[in-house]
Amino acid sequence: MAEEKKLTEETSVITEKDVKKSWLTYYFFAETGISYERLQALGFCMSLIPIFKKLYKKKEDFTAALKRHMVFYNTEAVFGSVINGITIAMEEQKAKGAPIDDETITSVKSGLMGPMAGVGDSLDWATFKPIIFALGATLSAQGSPLGCFVLLLLPIIQVIIGTNFAAFGYRKGRSSVRSILGSGMIKQLLTAASALGIFMMGALSSTYVSLSTPLEFTFGKGNEPYVIQNILDGIVPGLLPLAAVLGVYWWLNKKNQNMVLIMLMIVAVSLAGSFVGIF
Repeated sequence: MAEEKKLTEETSVITEKDVKKSWLTYYFFAETGISYERLQALGFCMSLIPIFKKLYKKKEDFTAALKRHMVFYNTEAVFGSVINGITIAMEEQKAKGAPIDDETITSVKSGLMGPMAGVGDSLDWATFKPIIFALGATLSAQGSPLGCFVLLLLPIIQVIIGTNFAAFGYRKGRSSVRSILGSGMIKQLLTAASALGIFMMGALSSTYVSLSTPLEFTFGKGNEPYVIQNILDGIVPGLLPLAAVLGVYWWLNKKNQNMVLIMLMIVAVSLAGSFVGIF
């Protein structure tokens, strides 16, 4: 086993630099030429062309490799980068004569693209992006020019994660995904990112969601009026904005995600409340 590993390392024509460069190509062109039949397959296949040129010197082998990766493929590009590394590792072993058929490579890709898409969508698009964009919007609203540059944090983070995961997948092969998912690292990262996201959303809500009531009641002549807003602030400062945010969250979570309808409802309730003197 040690001799086989040594031989693989000595005869390898693919470097981690090649793997990272291949993933970067996929990152920029994953959504190019997508269709219902193939989705990201064209971008994925194109990213492997420099790899195939190193591995397959015969035209027929090179052509077969291209055809092999033009089947349906779709995942989250950043955390799914580990699949790019695994695929390159399998193609390299196949080029060296290992008994790996086309169906095996396709099956590995198909089996992994779902789990990695779930992880990637949860972290990349549902956590990192809202936090970074909310931070950028906050700075911009305060007149800071840094607001527009903060948005660059997202692609920077994506490139760092993607290149390293692709290299990790190449080094570890098919066992890499089991190592990632079984180590508990992803679960801890999801928990930490979710906590940070809730903290950020809470801070932004308390700062930028403004809601108060002018209602007041007077009992008996000469007595000070009972100002409802003061009572609410005495219970929990910012209780009405918090209730509004939680109400929208409940609507999104329980009902639907029709943002236009939610915005219209907020405007309607605000106008009606202002008209009758509640808000």
